[in-house]
Amino acid sequence: MERVGDDMIFEEILSRLPAKVVCRFKCVSKQWCYELSTPKFVFIHARRVGNSIQKKLLSLKENSIVVDDIVAGNLEEDTSETVTFPYDVEPSFLSIIGLFNGLILLCIKRRYNELVIWNPTTRRFKMISDEYFSRYFGRHNDTGGMYFDEHNDLKVLHINCYWDVVTARVYSRHNDSWRKLNFLNGTQLGSNFYSWSPGIYSDKKIYFMVSNYWIPPGERNIVVFDVISESFSILRFPEHMEVNPCQGHFLTISNKLHVIVVQYAGELIADLVKYEHDEWIKVFSFNRARIVHHMETQERTNIIQNNKWLITSIWGDTVEVVLCNDSFNYIQHVDNYNGPKGALFLETIVSPFD
Repeated sequence: MERVGDDMIFEEILSRLPAKVVCRFKCVSKQWCYELSTPKFVFIHARRVGNSIQKKLLSLKENSIVVDDIVAGNLEEDTSETVTFPYDVEPSFLSIIGLFNGLILLCIKRRYNELVIWNPTTRRFKMISDEYFSRYFGRHNDTGGMYFDEHNDLKVLHINCYWDVVTARVYSRHNDSWRKLNFLNGTQLGSNFYSWSPGIYSDKKIYFMVSNYWIPPGERNIVVFDVISESFSILRFPEHMEVNPCQGHFLTISNKLHVIVVQYAGELIADLVKYEHDEWIKVFSFNRARIVHHMETQERTNIIQNNKWLITSIWGDTVEVVLCNDSFNYIQHVDNYNGPKGALFLETIVSPFD
């Protein structure tokens, strides 16, 4: 062991272990605890975990928080466990608004709203709210995301729509403070007629779907936040999304941005498209798409089970599609999805703190 060296032990051996095992090894000694907590080790471990086909699905139920094992997109039977949130609050009062590197950003909807960065694997958490969050939190009017900047500072983006005004703010973990960002000029995306989806991170950008089903009917926008320049832009929708009503649901597959497009044109139509080289490319049209109105309690969202794929929209609808062999092999590489009541995440040792 003396000839192996510390770099080999920590960076090449221990960095390949599951997050919960790494946490136990921190108890070996003070030196091991230090080495396994350095930003370099955490980064290496998160990178290796990111290539794993094993993920976790966190589901916010009415009275409990359930975590399931997902392997290659498939729900593993008899793996469900109930986890405890760090605050005494009913899960029905929680809403997921962001996800990044095993960290989940949640809002506690109480008299004074609170934002929490939580690692459900290590159970560590951090409150990041300030007096600004005393205002009303709306599931369709508040959203956000998380990212690391070039200085390895964890940032939290929060977007609030109130009285037709969009306010964007960003939190710095290093400075433990918020600052306001400039949003797009000349847009009406803060109107109560618009609904914002949770953000999804892909290739140093966070994407939001902003839909208006009222006036004018069927208007859709994709708002893009560049994490490097911290600026906003608008991305056009796929051109074939012309039927109303129409829903789109973000996810990433093999680290590329995808949208499942659900349209109602006499029958329910579901397509999968991906964004690559500044173009939308149709990947699959799914068979026998349908809305599942009454899900069984044992079922979870955004999983593959019995050659069927379930995914929940921001409106709460659950869409079920039947997978052929090609689409099954493609979808099983899904690596990121989060909605208000569910999130697909990796078990990491990334800390909400510095």
